[in-house]
Amino acid sequence: MGQRKHKGIITPRQVSALKPGHTLTDPAPRGGGAFEVRKLATGVAYYFRFTAPDGSRQRVPLGNDWTLAEAREEAKKYATRYQSGERDLLAALADEQREAMRAREARAKAEDADKVRQAATMGALLSAYVRQLHRDGKASASEVARAVDRNIAKPFPKLWAMPADEVQSDDVLAIVARVTDAGKLTEARKLRAYIGAAYRAAIRSRQDARSTADLRALRIRSDPARDVVAVRGAVNVRKRALSVAELRAYWRRIAEPAGGDTALLRFHLLTGAQRIEQLARLTADDFDGDTGVIRLRDTKGRRLTPREHDVPLLPEAFDAMKAMAPQRVGPFLFTVTAGETGAVYSTVQHRMRKVAEAMDAAGELEKGLFTPGDLRRTVETRLAAAGVSVDVRAQLQSHGLGGVQARHYDRHDYLAEKREALETLHRLLTGEAGTVVPLRRKGMKP
Repeated sequence: MGQRKHKGIITPRQVSALKPGHTLTDPAPRGGGAFEVRKLATGVAYYFRFTAPDGSRQRVPLGNDWTLAEAREEAKKYATRYQSGERDLLAALADEQREAMRAREARAKAEDADKVRQAATMGALLSAYVRQLHRDGKASASEVARAVDRNIAKPFPKLWAMPADEVQSDDVLAIVARVTDAGKLTEARKLRAYIGAAYRAAIRSRQDARSTADLRALRIRSDPARDVVAVRGAVNVRKRALSVAELRAYWRRIAEPAGGDTALLRFHLLTGAQRIEQLARLTADDFDGDTGVIRLRDTKGRRLTPREHDVPLLPEAFDAMKAMAPQRVGPFLFTVTAGETGAVYSTVQHRMRKVAEAMDAAGELEKGLFTPGDLRRTVETRLAAAGVSVDVRAQLQSHGLGGVQARHYDRHDYLAEKREALETLHRLLTGEAGTVVPLRRKGMKP
């Protein structure tokens, strides 16, 4: 390899005349490093040459995409660093490269995190929460989906598209206030609860293996609904319970077979006024013809696994079940479509209201119209007055059973007690004694 010495700085003509493998070096002060040009078989390469602390000669490659003047200016930068005391340039440059790589990785990670955050919108959060409710079989899932679409997605599209972790309590307040200002206090209370529940579910998902992956991926850390004061006046505790005379008048109006409408109401009342969303899920597979028992699945509250809730059928309830679908076309038992679908709350409410309006017009009501919830309350109230214990009433209507004793220790099925309570209810409705006749599957189809 040839090293050519010359008096002046390297010129372009000298570089052109340089043979492959030969090197030219600019004059430089002793111990200050030097600019070097080397001719390669493929072209020209530029270097800054210096003496390392161990006495060895080292070179910093400057690359080959420069003009001669540009490469010389680049070499001067390294000469300045070298002469200022940065003697091990290669080690320093390696450190800089590592630091630059870490910085690039940090920027890429931050950009990825920002993309995730931008995608983790309030709409994505609420949608993921609704999907988890559906997965867990929560009866409220569809109601929550409709409420957030009606009260957030449509009227507040910017908030819906905002990253969920940027939503503030003022934003939640604006959402709730809009519904409150419309006079819908109960809906406003529920909406605030839905938003808070969605945020808390996302926060909890980071430690809960049962949470859905899309909820966990949102990486939510705080709940903006927490600081929004509960809507006053939203909880309107109803106290309406029909008197015995009102209850018997209602029974007289629905007792006569008049198609699926009254059969639906008879079945609802004779099973103890069960929650309609649970009755709506009943299918033929949930009926045991040998024991005359239907099996409901109670998903109310925070339970992840539905509580199985067995209700024995009186003969009159069984007859009502058959009358709802005399020519069955689907599996659902509580139905006005011959079993094709289950009857939802609005369906029951509409039919019950028609009966209540007729009763009111005939002077059979003492305190005005009533709802399915009022009828459920009436059954418990009248059974209590008839001497049915609070434990049996709770078992019959599946409420207040979330304690440790009920969940872990009490394994009694209470079927006999439930039958007796329903007999008591039937006697109360008719004013006559009643006898439960065992139901057999043979010859009996739901």
